[in-house]
Amino acid sequence: MKKIFLLLVTGFAITLASAQRNITPGKPEENGLSPERLTRIDQTLNEYVNKGYIPGAVAIIVRNGKIVYEKSFGYSDVENKTPLKNDNIFRIASQSKAITSLAVMMLWEEGKFSLDQPISDFIPEFKNPKVLATFNEKDSSYTTTPAKSEITIRQLITHSSGIDYAGIGSKEMKAIYAKAGVPSGIGNNDMVLGDKMKILGKLPLKHNPGEQWTYGLNNDVLGYFVEILSGMSFDEFLRQRIFKPLGMNDTYFYLPKEKHNRLVSLYEGKDGKLVKAAARVYDKVDPNYPNTEGKYFSGGAGLSSTVEDYAKFLQLFLNKGEYNGVRLLGRKTVELIMTNQLQAPITTRYGLGFGLETADNDYQSVYSLGTFSWGGAFNTHYWADPKEKLIGLIFTNIYNTPHWAIGDRYKTLVYQAIID
Repeated sequence: MKKIFLLLVTGFAITLASAQRNITPGKPEENGLSPERLTRIDQTLNEYVNKGYIPGAVAIIVRNGKIVYEKSFGYSDVENKTPLKNDNIFRIASQSKAITSLAVMMLWEEGKFSLDQPISDFIPEFKNPKVLATFNEKDSSYTTTPAKSEITIRQLITHSSGIDYAGIGSKEMKAIYAKAGVPSGIGNNDMVLGDKMKILGKLPLKHNPGEQWTYGLNNDVLGYFVEILSGMSFDEFLRQRIFKPLGMNDTYFYLPKEKHNRLVSLYEGKDGKLVKAAARVYDKVDPNYPNTEGKYFSGGAGLSSTVEDYAKFLQLFLNKGEYNGVRLLGRKTVELIMTNQLQAPITTRYGLGFGLETADNDYQSVYSLGTFSWGGAFNTHYWADPKEKLIGLIFTNIYNTPHWAIGDRYKTLVYQAIID
């Protein structure tokens, strides 16, 4: 399915008067879902586990602010047959991006910057950016031309800055980043975010700012930007300003020791079998990075969390900026967050880490118009549907898998259970 992306989402049918402010347990039949039809989720996920497609999965459905389905399947550690539990902690990788963008927009509401302001006003190393012109594969040397404009904060949020990804980006940019020591952000524990972002600011862009959509290290830049504006480490900002107010008590860059045993093992698919990821992943990082004492706070890929914690984060947006008796954003800011920010000739729609169901792609999916979604590199998936007042998440942790489509299968199984 073609994905359409955005910065921030209009068209919420939900109102604060009718919204359930906090997610609490509820019965599916009282919230328009068929318990009988929901058993199809059980059948499918048990099949995925029994066939060795996935080590295990935790799935949750929230409707009208009620947790109407939450179950775990399979194992957190296959070799030891350790049963997976609903509160197990998963590496959520790129699901970190939406949380980073929330932090940025909270500071925007405080009047600390404008969206179209150059990032170089705050991080001077990004001044006078250059675009890659030629690249020599033999030694990763290159030539550049001056960029047509500065990178703006809006372009960082929408992945239209021209910054690429280390580890998973284009061949040329991966090599350039590797030579300069700029990491992907997953498990680069002994590095310091600000140091690497200053280096990144001096490296060439893949294209001129605002001309294309390129998934890249933009949210890592934004994490450092939050540190500059707030005077706090990015980790501490998220903890004090977002996680504690929302009650996201199991979301971390690096887990406290008492929660190490709740982190699921990371697996990869090899020759049709599940194998525990013992070797280094992406740009040669330790797959056990959440259980280390790291200090690199990657806004693009570094967080680990539970399905319930992330459901609270999504409910904040369905509630138009308020959750747990605390307002983190104003209603108009949420509307801006959910408005498409990218214009022709860019065909991708993106913003705040969310994909968006629009009139352009609605025929391809059961999602309602205005639904926002994304996922993480280790096979975690989520969406929130304002019209249906519905949140769905499914988390597993598997690397290099041919079974990424579990996210789409789960989506179908959730929507087919709606009977009201």
